[in-house]
Amino acid sequence: MIQGDLPLDPHPFAIAAEMVGMSEEEFIATVRELKDRGVIRRFGATLRHQEAGFSSNAMVAWIVPEERVEEVGPILAGFKEVTHCYQRVPRPDKGWAYNLYTMIHGDNRDLCVRIAARMARKIGVEEYTLLFSEKEFKKTSMEYF
Repeated sequence: MIQGDLPLDPHPFAIAAEMVGMSEEEFIATVRELKDRGVIRRFGATLRHQEAGFSSNAMVAWIVPEERVEEVGPILAGFKEVTHCYQRVPRPDKGWAYNLYTMIHGDNRDLCVRIAARMARKIGVEEYTLLFSEKEFKKTSMEYF
């Protein structure tokens, strides 16, 4: 039910709830309780950007001072164009000092560049690079049982 693809609907959990005979609120509360108890460890989503109407996307890799990551991460994640935001250990010894990543989506590459510039102004970080997707590979949902 929740380990596969969600329906493309403004209320996907209402559809799932109806299938198991409960209200949308009960369904969400049950999933939340399972997550709180550790039965569900992670609830993630994969955006099929081309199906969603976006022809361009880019991973923006940021160099954010370590003491600002907790402040900056939620700001970046709050942009409507961002679908993923996460921190990784930088590898300056390998020539890669980037430590915070955001996936952004737009109608074209130029728009993605402008979105990243707007995000940079908002957080006051100038060191970043855009890594554009060249090809969208087939995405499948995780299935555990």
